[in-house]
Amino acid sequence: MDKIVISPITRIEGHAKVSIFLNKDGSVNTARFQVTDFRGFEKFCEGRPFYEMPSITSRTCGICPVSHLLASIKACDDIVAVNISRSAELLRRLMHMGQLIQSHALSFFHLSSPDLLLGMDADPSVRNVFGLIEKYPEIAKKGIMLRKFGQEIIECLSGKRIHSSDWLVPGGVKNPLSKDKSEKIMANLPEALNITLETLDIFKDKMDNFKEEINNFGNFPSYYLGLVTSDGGLEHYDGKIRVVNPKGKIVADNLDPKKYYEYIGEAVEPWSYMKFPYYKPLGYPHGVYRVGPLARLNIVSHCGTEFADKELKDFKKFGTDGIVQSTFLYHYARLIEVLFCIEKTKEILEDPETYGNNVWSKASVNRGEGVGVAEAPRGTLIHHYRVNKEGLVTWVNMIIATENNNLAYNKAITQVAKKYITKKHLSEGLLNRVEAVIRAFDPCLSCATHSLGKMALDMQLFDSEGKMVDRLVR
Repeated sequence: MDKIVISPITRIEGHAKVSIFLNKDGSVNTARFQVTDFRGFEKFCEGRPFYEMPSITSRTCGICPVSHLLASIKACDDIVAVNISRSAELLRRLMHMGQLIQSHALSFFHLSSPDLLLGMDADPSVRNVFGLIEKYPEIAKKGIMLRKFGQEIIECLSGKRIHSSDWLVPGGVKNPLSKDKSEKIMANLPEALNITLETLDIFKDKMDNFKEEINNFGNFPSYYLGLVTSDGGLEHYDGKIRVVNPKGKIVADNLDPKKYYEYIGEAVEPWSYMKFPYYKPLGYPHGVYRVGPLARLNIVSHCGTEFADKELKDFKKFGTDGIVQSTFLYHYARLIEVLFCIEKTKEILEDPETYGNNVWSKASVNRGEGVGVAEAPRGTLIHHYRVNKEGLVTWVNMIIATENNNLAYNKAITQVAKKYITKKHLSEGLLNRVEAVIRAFDPCLSCATHSLGKMALDMQLFDSEGKMVDRLVR
C-alpha cells in the first residue's frame, strides 16, 4: 500500500485510479479509489470580497454550479445577517429544482443507461451514449428533453443555464420571476412528468436483470446523513441534519447544519487528494456514512408530494427496516427525486408568494463568519467562510458532496473486486463493473468528463508482496 504514487493532474473530474491489493492466496484484500481531487478553492479564495464567493465557487463544478451557488449564497446571507423574504426563498428553491432535475437526468440517461439498457458486458464500442441513441432513440431523446427542462428552469430565473451567479445575491435574488417565464416552465411540466414516470416504469421492469448487481454493488451497512424538513420530509435547500444508522434508527436529529464540525470530521490519506469526511461519534475510519439520493430517501419518513410518496413506499421495499443499502439503487432514488422536483416545481409556480416583488434585502458585513449548507444532487454540500471587517475572506472550508461518500466508495469497490476477481488478471468486464458502482454514486469526477461512456481510469492489481501483477488503463 505504501508503494502507490499519485501524480496530481490539473483536471480532476473524470480521472481516478483503482488499486486492488491481494492476499497471498490470490484473494482480494482491499481496493482503493484514488482521486487527485486538488481544487485549491479554499486557498485561492482568501483575500477575495465575500460577495464574489458564489461566482467563484460555482466554478467548482460545471455539472452542479447552482448547488454551489446556493450553499455559497447562504453562507453570505449568514455573514450579512439577513433573513431573506419568502418570495426569494421560493425562487431559490425553484432554481434548485431545475438543478436537481438536469443533473439527475444527465447521470441516469447519459452516463448510466448504457449499462442498464445495453448490459454491463456489452461491447464497449457500443456501450455508450451513441450506442444508446442507436438502439433506444426514443429513450435517449427523452433524456435530452428532461435535462433541457431542468436547464430551462434555471435559465428562466437567471438568464443563463450554467454559472448563473449574477441573479443570486446575499439577501435574496436580483429579480422576481415574470409571469411569461412561469408560463413557459408550466407548459413544459406535463411532458417532463410523463417522461419521468415512463422512465421509472422502464427501470423497474429491468431490475430483475440486475439482481446480482443489487446484491453486490456497494451493498453494505452504513450510516446515512442529510437535510430533512421539520416533520422529517425530503429537503434540498434548508432544514436540519438527520443521521440514521444501518438499522433505520435515528441516532441524531435536528442537528444545526451551521455546526457541521461538531459531528463531521475530516481526515486525509497520503494516497488521495480527496478528503475523507466521517461521522465523529464513530471515529475514523469507522464513521462511514453515505449522502445523496439513496441516503436522502433512507432518512426521511415521506417526500411530501403525491407521486414521489408512492414511489418511496416501493423503494423502501428493497431494504430492511426501511433502509435500502445497495448502492446500485441510487439510480432508483435519483429518478424518485426527479419526480419530487417536478411536482415541487408545479407547487412553487402555483404559490402566489413566488411572484412577490420583495426579493432582495440589502445589507453589508454584520458577522465575521458564515456557513451555508444545501443538498446538491450528489449529497450534502457545505461552504464555510470567515471574513475580516472589510468583508475580505480570510479562511474557507468546503466539504464537497462527492467527498462525503469517499469512505463508501472504497468499501463499494472492494466489495465489487472481492466478488469478481478470482485470478491475477483484469478484464474489461470487471473494469466496467468497477466503473458502474462508481457511476451509481454519480461523483462529480465521473459525470464531468465522460467520453463515449468511458471515464479515465487506471486500475492496478497488486499481489501480497506489493508487486504490480497487472494493469489496465483507460
